[in-house]
Amino acid sequence: MNRSSHSIVVAMLAAGLSLGATASASAGSATAAPSGPELVGRAPDLTAGLSLIVEPGEIGAIDTLLTSAKHSLDMTMYELVDPVAEADLAADATRGVDVRVVLDRNREQYANTPAYDYLSAHRVKVHWAPSSYDATHEKAVVVDAGYPGQAALIMTLNLTSRYYATTRDFAVVDHNPTDVAAIASVFNADYAGDQSAPTPPGADLVWSPGSEPALLALIGSARHSLEVENEEMANAQVVSALIGAAKSGVATHVIMTDDSSYSSNFSKLEAAGVDIHLYPDDPSALYIHAKVIVVDAGTASEKAFVGSENFSTASMGYNRELGIVTNDPVIVNALAKTLGQDYDGAAPASTLWN
Repeated sequence: MNRSSHSIVVAMLAAGLSLGATASASAGSATAAPSGPELVGRAPDLTAGLSLIVEPGEIGAIDTLLTSAKHSLDMTMYELVDPVAEADLAADATRGVDVRVVLDRNREQYANTPAYDYLSAHRVKVHWAPSSYDATHEKAVVVDAGYPGQAALIMTLNLTSRYYATTRDFAVVDHNPTDVAAIASVFNADYAGDQSAPTPPGADLVWSPGSEPALLALIGSARHSLEVENEEMANAQVVSALIGAAKSGVATHVIMTDDSSYSSNFSKLEAAGVDIHLYPDDPSALYIHAKVIVVDAGTASEKAFVGSENFSTASMGYNRELGIVTNDPVIVNALAKTLGQDYDGAAPASTLWN
């Protein structure tokens, strides 16, 4: 089931399925898209290794991926409040696809219960996430694991339609069979409630609990430029790593939504030379929900992280989370271009505080 307000280009290629990403905002959201930077993305190509989905504007590509499953679809979701996505999953199950869903209950059981009940009534196998994690904050989908055309979707966004039109988020479509198998393996363990199972690293995956060393190492690897978007700035080690990068001469940009909870850390970062641009916490402004790190874009050492991990001790140390690191130049530079436009569209932090 596709959103009636989306314009989705779907082309069946000889080698597989290519998802168009010319979608407009969700039909489930009545909020107008905020004014701000131009949206930049690349139409996800399911015949390639990696491709990028950029929100706002491309949610239809995720709908199309959800409805492309032929054999199986596994989803782990922190918050699922999207009637269209839920109907997509139910329709998949009705036509014989083995659909399994794991939903967070430690933080979002109240919000997720309507989806849990609807999916359970429509042939979808739904489990609550293991209670041992502070939260299951992962946002991921695996389609047709082990079959031709298999894909994983690694997201910064929840499938919560009321936020699509006003929120900066990203998703990576990943066809690497090692990554797909690793994500499927962890899904199977979480679906079974097995907290003792290992988290295979795949080719380039970053799992929580335990993601802090990988993210700190990525920040520390920057030699020329460092661009960051995150919803939180609460982890002291991340703040120190960003300060260290700026003091070593790396052009370090942080783009966030203003939040007084992080004022102290923002001040420390600014004093060290980190250039912070903030959007106001206002419904008319773009909201930065993305969790992205871009290192040395446009150079031989370029790489980027996209995932569900926030810069908090809970997210990196105690939640179930998933991200990916890539040096794919198309992905890295599309991220860098979007973050650059977000930076230009936000205000220097000092102008908001003075």
